Amino acid sequence: MAVVIVFMTGCKSQKKFEFLSPKSGETIILGQKVAVRMHFPDSTLDSVVYSVDGQVIERKQDTTQVLLDTESIGLGARNLVAKLYREGKEDVAFSNVTILPESPRQYTFEVVNEYSHDTTAFTQGLEFENGFLYESTGAGNDLITSLRKVELTTGKVIQKKEITGTDASGEPYFGEGMTIVGDKILMLTWRNKLGYVFNKDTFEQIGTFSYQQSTQGWGLCYDGKKLIKTDSSNKLYFLDPNTYQEMGFIPVYDHNGAVDYINELEYIDGKVYANIYGKDIVVIINPETGAVEGQINFVGLYKNAKRGAVDEEMNGIAYDEIGKRLFVTGKQWDKLYEVKIIER
Repeated sequence: MAVVIVFMTGCKSQKKFEFLSPKSGETIILGQKVAVRMHFPDSTLDSVVYSVDGQVIERKQDTTQVLLDTESIGLGARNLVAKLYREGKEDVAFSNVTILPESPRQYTFEVVNEYSHDTTAFTQGLEFENGFLYESTGAGNDLITSLRKVELTTGKVIQKKEITGTDASGEPYFGEGMTIVGDKILMLTWRNKLGYVFNKDTFEQIGTFSYQQSTQGWGLCYDGKKLIKTDSSNKLYFLDPNTYQEMGFIPVYDHNGAVDYINELEYIDGKVYANIYGKDIVVIINPETGAVEGQINFVGLYKNAKRGAVDEEMNGIAYDEIGKRLFVTGKQWDKLYEVKIIER
C-alpha cells in the first residue's frame, strides 16, 4: 500500500500548521497503522479534528499523534484533512493519500485436459453447471451475439439462442458476461446498457434490466448473495440478484495501482477470478477489500499460430465447484482447457 502525501499549505514556515508524517511518497501496505503527526505553530489550541474523505476519524485536544488504521479506510486515493481550532480561528492542512495492497502471489498453470471449442464463439461469459458449459458470446468479427449450452467433452453446442437487432440508438446488441442464478441466466450487453434475463432450461427471454452508474457491461458473476459486475474500469459493482439494482462498488488495486479493464469473472471459494482485457493473465481479487491477492500467468497456454493480436484475447473462466476443476478459454479459440494452478 502506498501513501502519497501532497502538501497544500504553501511555503515552509516554522509557524505553519502542516502534516509531518506520513512522508510524501511513502509506501505503506494496506492494514498497517500509520502515525499521523502534525507541525503546530505553537502549543496553544482548543482542538484538532482529523478526517479522511470528509469522515471524521479523530478529535483531539492536544498535539499528540493520531494512529491511522489503513484497513478501515480501504484502498485507493484518499483525502486527509486536519483542522486546528484555536482562539476562535480555524487553520487547515491537507494531504492526498493513496493506499495500495502488498504484491500479489504469483501463479503459473498446468494443463490437465484439452477440449474442443467452437471458433465461432466470441467468448464473453462462461459458466459450468451439472456437467455442461454455458457460454455467452459477442458480435465481434462479424459474428452474432448468442447464449449457448455446450457439451464439455466434445465442445458441441447443444442449445443456442441468437440475439440480433439494434437498440434505440442504432447500436447492435453485443453480448458480454453472463452468470447463473437459480433457474435463470443473466447476460450483459456491452454498450447497450441492457441486461437480459433468460430461463435457464428453455433460453426463453423472461426479462431485462438497465444499468445505473456502471455504463457498460463486461463481466458478471454471482457469489450466492449478490451479483458482481464490471464495466471496463477498476470497479467491482454489486447488484441485488432480484431487482438488479446496483448497491455499491469497490475499486480494485494491486501493488502498482488501479487495475483497469477487468473483464470476464468467476466466483471461486470467496474470491473473484478475473480476466484482464488484452492480457493472458487472471487476477484473484478479494471482493471485500478490492485487493488483488494473486495473479496467474497464462502466457503460452494457447499457441495457435493463427491467433490474432486483437479480438482473440483470453476470455472465459468457469469452475466446477463439485469436481474442483477450473476451465479457461478465449475468443474464437479452438481449445478450452482444464488447468491446475500452481504457486510459484
